[in-house]
Amino acid sequence: MSKIKFTAPRVLALHCKEGKTQVFHWDVDTDGLGVRVMATGTKSYVHQAKLDGKSIRTTIGDVRAWTLDEARKKARELQTDIDNGKDPRQEKADRLEAAQVKASKIERGKLTLGMVWPRYVAARRAKWSALHIRDHVRAVHEGGEVKLRGKGLTEAGALAALLHVKLSALSGKRIAAWLEVEAAKRPAQAALSYRLLSVFVNWCDSQEDLAAIVPVGACKAKQVKDELPRGRTKEGDCLQKEQLSRWFAAVRGLNNPCASAYLQGLLLTGARRRELGSLRWDDVNFEWNSLTIRDKVEGERTIPLTPYYKSLLLGLLRRNEWVFSSPSSESGQLVEPTAPHRRALLAADLPHLTLHGLRRSFNTLSEWTEAPTGVVAQIMGHKPSAISERHYKRRPLDLLRVWHTKIEAWFLEEAGIDFQVEAEPVKRKHSAVPQQFFD
Repeated sequence: MSKIKFTAPRVLALHCKEGKTQVFHWDVDTDGLGVRVMATGTKSYVHQAKLDGKSIRTTIGDVRAWTLDEARKKARELQTDIDNGKDPRQEKADRLEAAQVKASKIERGKLTLGMVWPRYVAARRAKWSALHIRDHVRAVHEGGEVKLRGKGLTEAGALAALLHVKLSALSGKRIAAWLEVEAAKRPAQAALSYRLLSVFVNWCDSQEDLAAIVPVGACKAKQVKDELPRGRTKEGDCLQKEQLSRWFAAVRGLNNPCASAYLQGLLLTGARRRELGSLRWDDVNFEWNSLTIRDKVEGERTIPLTPYYKSLLLGLLRRNEWVFSSPSSESGQLVEPTAPHRRALLAADLPHLTLHGLRRSFNTLSEWTEAPTGVVAQIMGHKPSAISERHYKRRPLDLLRVWHTKIEAWFLEEAGIDFQVEAEPVKRKHSAVPQQFFD
């Protein structure tokens, strides 16, 4: 390598030879110190030496930013490190990585619940039902929008108060304070939002870039458990046997046939309100007397179409694809059946009863028929509880129909409804044997 004695003016006068992309000039006084001159005119101080028999080159910096004395001092430091067996490139990479980790920690520390929640919902959306997605959207809704039904503005979701809280500040104490406020005014929503938040925290811990941001055990802290609303069964949210006649009379007397059939269906099938509300005509098989219901547990389940309920569905108009349709709703479905049910309860002088209470009533009152609990659970779409139910007993439709028809007949008898089951014509199978054989 050709060497020259570096001086500040001489370094500034160095140039790249024509036809070359870069040229190196080396200093006589400092071992390994050089100047790399690019064809573009850029000049940088460099240091070159051997480590384990291999040449390594390290860029010190631009000649305009470094003085010659500073470059010589840096070159001596690099040479000392190499003599001690250290690789300057690795040390530089380690410093850069440490700086990136530090910057990442600073950025992670700025993340709030509101920043990460949309990413969480987007990542899990494909595995959730539409109802579960709606719960996550509503929980963080900031409110203040004009209501689509009724007057006034929408209320903020239960988790809206935590949207601006940093994940690193989401301690057990902070969650407990939030729960205390929310549980006092809306305990059910507070409990639901807590469960959503707890699963969200577990998801964060499973993400490489979000792990360990939320303080460990924040959602399971004792002060959080103390503030968590206790689940309570709604007392009286179930029809009594003596109330069936008045309930059926009022519901059958509604001037909306779809609402009437829908409400009776909740009681006679034990289906969830949205499962039955989303029933399409394609899901009803009048030939084989079955209903295919979109199930939130199994995906879908098929249950018997009992005689009385079949007669109700046959009497409905087929306005569109929905069995329980509404000409006034935007979707074409029966949107809000609570109002007609409330009117029916008022007309019958019966206490308040939720739509879910009708599902509860089916489960409770079916015991009068001595139907097996597994049969009732399978019709309702409950998860099998016992091992034998989970792994061995999956009753066929015809066996379910025997018991379901018996349950429906009991309801009608208690309600004082005189319904005669018409005998269906016997379907004869065509024989391949010629008629002459029987003559």
